[in-house]
Amino acid sequence: MESFEAMQARHRREQKDLQSRITQKKKGATKKTRKGVNTECEELERQLKERHDQEGAALGGGDLVPGDNEVPTDDEPTDVKGVTQSLETTTIAEPPTSDNGQPRKRNRQKERLARRTAEQEAVVEEAKKEAANQPDPKAIERDIMLKQFKAQGLAEKGIRPDGHCLFSAVADQLSQMGIPLGTGSDAELKEDQRYKAVRKAAARYIEGHPGDFLAWLDEPLDKYVEKIRDTAEWGGHLELLALAKTYNVEICVCKTEGPKI
Repeated sequence: MESFEAMQARHRREQKDLQSRITQKKKGATKKTRKGVNTECEELERQLKERHDQEGAALGGGDLVPGDNEVPTDDEPTDVKGVTQSLETTTIAEPPTSDNGQPRKRNRQKERLARRTAEQEAVVEEAKKEAANQPDPKAIERDIMLKQFKAQGLAEKGIRPDGHCLFSAVADQLSQMGIPLGTGSDAELKEDQRYKAVRKAAARYIEGHPGDFLAWLDEPLDKYVEKIRDTAEWGGHLELLALAKTYNVEICVCKTEGPKI
């Protein structure tokens, strides 16, 4: 069975890891996704705290601290920076007395709980500082992509990350090349709606060439085609293949690692 000290050490590691993950998530968030990312991070913190409290209660008999009869010592070991500094500035006052002049009994359980809370807060702050100094993966990715664009004579264009982004990007490039996206009403779509014509084209090709796609699907063809045509389902390799065949073009995808595809 895990000892209380081992559990505390594990909790500190998990808190540190979570703060690192949260920092990276927030660094990678856009204006559109920031609210959802913040909500997700708050939920992750709540879940971890709830689990830690439950584990502490189960191991410590409901008080989240070991040994109610244990007398805390001033040299109790801790690996959390900041706690020692806090203790160094602490002064010792006369113990409070009751109405009859007798010293009141110290609430050792409460003191240990306060000390543990201070340790946890110190760990969280240390993890935040450490995570803040880590490289920003979003910035690194963008720097790599810009270098690729420059080498190939390309220019960056922002596309809204709303689930339609692959189709919007293809529609933008086809329009710049003067290739019609569709016929009838599809040819008259405004710029921010052109993805609809491209979605229809991809769905139509996949539906008409089931032999090229069935082996890669984990759901019925008609359901997959419906999602691609009528929802904000993210597109991928299959849709790029269908679009390249439909519009008779070569589509190249730049990546941060490995050759372009």
